Amino acid sequence: MAASRSAVSVFDPDLANQPAVARLLDFADYEAEVPVHVHRKGQLILALHGAVTCTADDEIWIVPPNCGVWIPGGTPHSVRATVNAQLSYLFAEPGAANLPKVCCTLSISPLVRELVNRLAGEVSDYLPDSHAARLAQVTLDELAGMPREHFNLPISGDPKIRAIADALTIEPSDRSTLGEWAKRVAMSERSLARLMIRETGLTFGRWRQQLHLVVALRELASGAAVQTVADKLGYESVNAFITMFKKALGSTPAQYFAQRRVKLSQSRIKTGAIEVVARTHNR
Repeated sequence: MAASRSAVSVFDPDLANQPAVARLLDFADYEAEVPVHVHRKGQLILALHGAVTCTADDEIWIVPPNCGVWIPGGTPHSVRATVNAQLSYLFAEPGAANLPKVCCTLSISPLVRELVNRLAGEVSDYLPDSHAARLAQVTLDELAGMPREHFNLPISGDPKIRAIADALTIEPSDRSTLGEWAKRVAMSERSLARLMIRETGLTFGRWRQQLHLVVALRELASGAAVQTVADKLGYESVNAFITMFKKALGSTPAQYFAQRRVKLSQSRIKTGAIEVVARTHNR
């Protein structure tokens, strides 16, 4: 049976006044589409398994392995997760830490990932002098030091660019030229080219390639085969897709995800060692 509950119906983070609270969600139990909503608290979205894309601040944000999307409080946003997605949410009270004032993708260390998952096991109404409160503060302090990544697609509030983005998100294999898109949105090719650069900072070709990367990372993280993704994006061959991916991210899809699996494995070993030392110290 298809999941019928929305993830936003599970927990209202704004009912808690604590500096930070966290939740784990398995999207096999919820609708894949989380409609536009807003929190007072800032939100960090981590993908433990599968993939998720967010739309906020006129941009589409991908949540790749070992990264998270940070959404400041008061920012309307929506989420689309793959059916196999398992996500961690961290909600932070405004002013509780020196976190970015704008939406961004953050590189997430193994320690921060484990801290968020650990905090998700705590009650949301913990006391100020409790272990959970100290855990929350360490989590926020560590998160504030995470570097930014660039896994986002600017889509602008302009209705013509938004229409192109919506169409290509639904059918990313569409290889229509800039001139053909200009006719569809009732503009000259030169005017659309100028509008695209002004609104997104990218040429149409670079912008579409970035969209392809967003879709590719989402699909590959959900378990899709490289051949399937190459077909979905309209590439003539797998090699052509792999070449594009490697030029953009510095490694092939197989290498990219293998490197992240190694990092995750190493992080678990390190985290386990830290926990053993901590338990020994506290005896």
